[in-house]
Parts: sequence; C-alpha cells; structure tokens
Amino acid sequence: METLLVGLLKLPVIGRWIDTLCAWQYRLVAAAMRRARRYDVRPREWSNRELARIGAAFDGAVINVSGWRDEDQRGGHYRDYFPRAASYTVSNFKGTRGMEQGDDGVFIDLEADLPESLLRRFQVAYNHTTLEHVFEIRKAIENICALSDDAVILVTPFLQSVHFEEGAFGDYWRPTPMCMTRILADQGFTTVYQAANDTPWHYVYLFTVAVRDPASSRFKAESFEVPVIGARHFSV
Repeated sequence: METLLVGLLKLPVIGRWIDTLCAWQYRLVAAAMRRARRYDVRPREWSNRELARIGAAFDGAVINVSGWRDEDQRGGHYRDYFPRAASYTVSNFKGTRGMEQGDDGVFIDLEADLPESLLRRFQVAYNHTTLEHVFEIRKAIENICALSDDAVILVTPFLQSVHFEEGAFGDYWRPTPMCMTRILADQGFTTVYQAANDTPWHYVYLFTVAVRDPASSRFKAESFEVPVIGARHFSV
C-alpha cells in the first residue's frame, strides 16, 4: 500500500491531488481526535488536568508568574487549582497581556533582578507557557525559582507553531525535558515530575515540577521516567 501511494505521489498531476487528499485526511482525523480525546490530546486541557491533580498538595502562598488575568482559557481561573493555598498572587509584565489599569497584581520583569522582598516569598511559583517568549530564558527560570521556597511548576511548549505579537512579545524557545531539568538543577532544584501530552494530533506541552528539597517538599511524587517527547507525535 505504501509503495502504491509513493508511486501515485510521484505522478506529475495526480500526485499533487493525492498530496492534498492526504493532508485533508490528516486534518479530519486530527480534528476528530481533538474532540474525542480532548483531555489527552488538547495541550491546554491536558496541562490543566495535570495541575488540578497536584495543586491541592500545597497550602502556602502561590504565585502565578506572568499569569495575565489568571484565566485557564476554559472558563476557569488557576487560583481554583490551588484550593488550599494560604494566599494567591498573579504577577505580570508591561505591554500586551500584561499589567492592566486597576490590576492589583505584582509587576515582575523576568529578565531583570527580582526585588529582595520577593525572594523565596512563595511556596509555589507557577508559570504556564511564558518561557518560550522570554529571550533570556535562563534568567527567567532563575527568577521563578528565586520566588519559591519549595516548588516550581512550569508548563512549556515542546512542539508548537511560532506565535508572537509585534512590539509585545517574541517566540524563541522549545526546551526539551533534559533542558528544563538541567537549568532547574543549576538553580538548586530537583525535577521530581515530568510529563507530556505526546500526540500526533495537536501541539505538545511539557509539564515539569521541581523542588528545592525533595525530602521536605509538600509535593511527594512517585518515580517517573523522562518523557521521550516526539515518539508518538512523529509516529504518524
């Protein structure tokens, strides 16, 4: 069957038609999978479910770093994913999807040094899909770690189309699991959990939890294997 398809694709006229047909078939199947397996396939639904599983483990102060309006893009707010949090703060930067008039959040520039008043002020520092937009990603992760006295929870894209807004933010990075683990280790954090929605039907996110001290952390994770992301995505 594959040999026949290869032969048809090589034909000068019908080949282009077959190519278009194959692309249409893939889009059709992908759309169906995103509906039928939405919590496994769609990256936002998947990462939200991952966060909901572990958010209740923490009972201290939580900060959503560069969280804009704290919306989970599915009608809820990330504040509700940490039901036992003693306090909850949202930080933002200036510009598009940043600080707004009347915003009572905290201003944080992830590429600059943090104010001393914020150092280790929170039990958990959480960030969802911002790091790819920060050119100085090492400094950004350093700052997120410096905010936390216990754990950091980071959601980063591994496979996603380039997305940016001129004059607001760029798009620079797609870190691997090993990359995240290595940068976090440089900040004295141990990665205790990683997972990915590795799928051929949508964008692929990486979900990482790292802690300062695994022995004393509020988050107790079972052993995990570093996800070999892309194995399923490129299997189709």
